[in-house]
Amino acid sequence: MRALFLPLLLLLFGAATELTAQDAQMWQTLSKITYEKQFDELLGFKVDVPVFSQEIKDLEGEIIEISGYIVPVEGYKSHTEFVFSAYPYNMCFFCGGAGPETVMEVTANEPVKYSTERIKLRGKLLLNDDDINRLMYIMVDAELITDDDSGAGK
Repeated sequence: MRALFLPLLLLLFGAATELTAQDAQMWQTLSKITYEKQFDELLGFKVDVPVFSQEIKDLEGEIIEISGYIVPVEGYKSHTEFVFSAYPYNMCFFCGGAGPETVMEVTANEPVKYSTERIKLRGKLLLNDDDINRLMYIMVDAELITDDDSGAGK
């Protein structure tokens, strides 16, 4: 019995490590951007506009899975619309600890209860390079999925 338990335990540990690596890899992929200055007619000056790598462009409209943290922001409309970050609130973009490529707007199909713990979402990724009033990454039709590493789930 003990001989079967150890290989099973190693297999489960390896699967959990693989999931964590995949989640980190998605945020790393989303960080592959550059910026170019473009004149904004409304503002009357040049602004930084994201230039997405081909790898990111290939993800547009695709269903992705990504782990992160809900960021409490003013104007938080409901548990179906929120900002999602690669980092906890104290390290996120809005707190000066990271860049704009580490956050995304989320619209979920079902309400997602606020938590300070890491959660995992699945949804369709949209890219934004022309509306300066929105984040550059937008996830729509999002749903909370089980993340064995955080204990979160539906």
